[in-house]
Amino acid sequence: MNGQVSNLNRITFNMLFNVYSQNGLTPVKASGNYIYNNDGRKYLDCYGGHGVISIGHNHPKWTEAIAQQFQGISFYSNAVTIPQQEILSQKLATISGYPDHALFLINSGAEANENALKVASFHTKREKVISFYGSFHGRTSGAMAVSDSQSMKSPFNSDHHVQFFNLGDLKVLNEIQNNDTAAVIIEGIQGIAGVVDPGKEFFIKLRDACSESGTVLILDEVQSGFGRTGEFFAHLNSGIKADIITMAKGMGNGFPVGGLLIHPEIEAKQGMLGSTFGGSYMATAAAIAVIDVLEDQNLLTNAHAVGKKLVHDLSEIKEIKEVRGRGLMLGIELYENSLSSRKKLLEDGIVTGSSSNQNVLRILPPLTFSYEEASLFTKSLKSILEISS
Repeated sequence: MNGQVSNLNRITFNMLFNVYSQNGLTPVKASGNYIYNNDGRKYLDCYGGHGVISIGHNHPKWTEAIAQQFQGISFYSNAVTIPQQEILSQKLATISGYPDHALFLINSGAEANENALKVASFHTKREKVISFYGSFHGRTSGAMAVSDSQSMKSPFNSDHHVQFFNLGDLKVLNEIQNNDTAAVIIEGIQGIAGVVDPGKEFFIKLRDACSESGTVLILDEVQSGFGRTGEFFAHLNSGIKADIITMAKGMGNGFPVGGLLIHPEIEAKQGMLGSTFGGSYMATAAAIAVIDVLEDQNLLTNAHAVGKKLVHDLSEIKEIKEVRGRGLMLGIELYENSLSSRKKLLEDGIVTGSSSNQNVLRILPPLTFSYEEASLFTKSLKSILEISS
């Protein structure tokens, strides 16, 4: 009996495995571009939970789609036909600019990149992968191996055959042409590094080198995709096409869903990939609703226009060193650590994000962000920086 009570107490008082940095908020409600804390205070969300909220919190079309699906069937595995997967595939083909690529559905960005690396290795029968310093592709084994984050890597995922180059370094082209590389993986815009864009010319040369050597070009659009930059995928700005595109975050507006778009020349074999939860009824309902809202409300155009205003207005603040990014994926580099500014913005009722570059304040608001809300953010930041200087 004593042993049973002891075991019960151990389970009852077990603690969360706390590995996240938190800003002190406890939101209990959300609507549009705002979250509401447990003390009743309203906050303008300029971060969208790492860029996940694409069409605004609890968008009525999104909540209705999920509710309707839940009333029918909420889950069965991929052992059955799920018609919503085909609907989502067709909608993605239209909006993404990739009408011929096949869709494989998964649950998260890390899983998407993990499967992309596996597909590339299957296709090329090679094992080496090229990645870039400053990159982040997820915390699972292969995705972590191709991420530039030594502190997050365990011995288990530190021994993959991966070679890193500086973003934009043309020496990578010679390495690709050695014909021993399975894949090059690169973000459309590096997010965690502080919103860093390698530029059109680099993407074009990278595409050419991969095509010549039979290397699979993987574009990680997990954070920079689904309209965030004002184009459906950030890399489309350079005019290139990728062999595999990975996506997640904004794809479900908060419902866990991810996916890969895979070049038609890459053969799909039964059993090659799989997922119990990937492409579920609920996940596809959420993703379909997101695409419908993006189109109905012209949110890619809004992201481009509001982002352009933000860049212009922020660039006129002398206390800001540089503004990087496009659309509603912006990195604001200060002359000092951004922590103090982010805390003061929070006191003003504005949520923002950080990056691995401690001087960079990162904003990833919903694509429904308005001119007025952009001005509210800019004015608050300007006031804070002027006072601190």
